[in-house]
Amino acid sequence: MTTTERLYLRDAELRAFDAVVVDTDADGRVALDATAFYPTGGGQPHDTGTISWDGRSAEVTDVTGRGPLVWHTIGLPLPDIGTAVSCEIDWDRRHKLMRTHTALHILCGVIWNEWGKPVTGGNMEPLTARMDFEFDPLPDGFADRVTELVNAEIAADRPIEVSFMPRETAVLDEDLIRTKVNLIPDTVTEIRVLDIVGLDKQADGGTHVRSTGEVGRFEVVKTQSKGKGNKRLRIQLHDT
Repeated sequence: MTTTERLYLRDAELRAFDAVVVDTDADGRVALDATAFYPTGGGQPHDTGTISWDGRSAEVTDVTGRGPLVWHTIGLPLPDIGTAVSCEIDWDRRHKLMRTHTALHILCGVIWNEWGKPVTGGNMEPLTARMDFEFDPLPDGFADRVTELVNAEIAADRPIEVSFMPRETAVLDEDLIRTKVNLIPDTVTEIRVLDIVGLDKQADGGTHVRSTGEVGRFEVVKTQSKGKGNKRLRIQLHDT
């Protein structure tokens, strides 16, 4: 079976790479044998950038995972199957998403350690995001306290490590059980683990910065009630 090697899983810093077209479709999409473009999933939006071949260059406007392949929308005309292509990520967008995704993991760690509440959902855009938690009601002074704790973890500049472990090992890890690793489909035999050392450890397939110090300044801009036992935080990141 033809598959796309997902380069971003092991190297989130990869900005440019070469690949070969392994499939195309009538909707202006190409599948590659390898990609550093992140496909929409897990609350993280897709990357953008360019794919070039034979003197042509096309903007990547969408990236999706479909079965074993990752598909890149570039419009028509498409390169032929077997064509070698050169690819480049829009690094400014990618790095902002990396900072945002890491900030959400810091937020999860802080809230679990301080209040023991799990996350119930979330979504992000570059430097802004929302995340829901099992609170009812929110504690007094919650937004200010969360902001203080998250910024303290950013200032601590904790290293961030990516590792891979067999599924049978991951489902026994107490930290990963907390983040519902058991809900990952049985077909996934190797679990990718994102560890903010000393703070938060989760099964995760997204892209992240190398240490918490890269995130920038964190701010809770709004809290909302989304029903009994579910409260939403809207957050913003700043460069300074």
